[in-house]
Amino acid sequence: MENKIKQIIHKINEQVDIETINHNSHLKNDLGLDSLNLAMLTVEIEDEFDIDIFENGIVNTFGEIMEILNTQ
Repeated sequence: MENKIKQIIHKINEQVDIETINHNSHLKNDLGLDSLNLAMLTVEIEDEFDIDIFENGIVNTFGEIMEILNTQ
């Protein structure tokens, strides 16, 4: 699951090196995702995992995405 999310992020922003993504990686500050990229990420995650990733509020880091997916 973790690798799939990393691949989705890389697909959205090809400048992101998958190897540098860790649980503390901030989606905007570290991975360079802008508002459009975050919207695309949301759609991709929701389609892939059938989950509302922002159901409980804003998600800022890769680790937060993984926590949400791991609790489902």
